Amino acid sequence: MSWIWRLEDTSGAVVTGPESPAHGNQSDAESWLGEQWRELSEAGVAQATLLNDGAVVYGPMSLSE
Repeated sequence: MSWIWRLEDTSGAVVTGPESPAHGNQSDAESWLGEQWRELSEAGVAQATLLNDGAVVYGPMSLSE
């Protein structure tokens, strides 16, 4: 299983630039986003959707404070 975040702008389009690394489980993916959301937001990411092997698990989730 591969857990990644699809990083999106406000319209839901995938952003170019920062990318989510692949994670082995949901908990690691969520921890990564929790640690990185401020930097991602500053880089133009407005929201993120969690994917597991390409299938949407949940989201989009806003990265605004």
